[in-house]
Amino acid sequence: MTQFGYTMMTEQAGPRALVDHVVRAEDAGFDFSVASDHYFPWLRSQGHAPYAWSVLGAAAQATSRIPLMTYVTCPTFRYHPAVVAQKAATMQSLSEGRFRLGLGSGENLNEHVVGGGWPPVNVRHEMFEEAVGIIRALFEGGHVTHHGTHFDVDSARLWDLPDDLPPIGIAVSGEQSCSIAGRLADFVIATEPEADLLTSFDRHGGEGKARVGQLPVCYDRDRDTAVRRAYDQFRWFGGGWKVNAELPHPESFESATQFVRPEDVAGAIPCGDSIDDFVEAVRPFIDAGFTEVALVQIGGETQHEYLDWSAKRLLPALSEAFV
Repeated sequence: MTQFGYTMMTEQAGPRALVDHVVRAEDAGFDFSVASDHYFPWLRSQGHAPYAWSVLGAAAQATSRIPLMTYVTCPTFRYHPAVVAQKAATMQSLSEGRFRLGLGSGENLNEHVVGGGWPPVNVRHEMFEEAVGIIRALFEGGHVTHHGTHFDVDSARLWDLPDDLPPIGIAVSGEQSCSIAGRLADFVIATEPEADLLTSFDRHGGEGKARVGQLPVCYDRDRDTAVRRAYDQFRWFGGGWKVNAELPHPESFESATQFVRPEDVAGAIPCGDSIDDFVEAVRPFIDAGFTEVALVQIGGETQHEYLDWSAKRLLPALSEAFV
């Protein structure tokens, strides 16, 4: 049976609100949760970007059942991979085994802040593969010393290593990232319902592993209000990750989306309160072979209403449609 998740979108709510939202998502019956890890929002209208790992630590203490996950963390620029390994191990202990480490090669939007530049995608993937190797080595226990092409580790060790290591997921958007994920990931992550990505993941060693997708939605009893909000806060989404990974500031996304129309957004994101629309928006992920789908409700101030509606109507409808 497909599992359906809740997204703590750090770009659209502050830290205390995010923890409150995931507590309510647990109560609503969501199967799992994910959290974005940003330094900037995509657009100024979203208005937030707290430190995701502090939010996750608080969420681990405030909840008791719902799994937690980064969607996704870049272990190559803002964070050294040795530090990511320590954070993930700590989160797994705090959550008593409910944490999964979702990793990706990052976006310029978030990673430029440390002043390391933004190399071509081939170099970023090379850095990413080396970083995942370091994290894996530290998860094995003992001291790790590594002098590689991009990273150095000097006699590092994780002193609080959980008995059950956090599974590692890797985000994919093309053949190169699918190759890395197939070889190194416990599960795969994607934001588009493309069966070809999963086929490539399987071809490189991912067959039989979980696959997690993500879908933005905009619930509101008034569809026009939902369309306006989705346009205001999420029109960046249609650019695709190969474009979105390159732009450095929210202002860049404002410029890149200046010709996007509200009807364009409404054509790609289910808006309003039609259960059928939401179910049909999920269907391409199921047809492509995704085993889990995390939903993103657009608008930080609308989460309570969305979660109440999800508990009463959306989650039962999704379970019925995709048993």
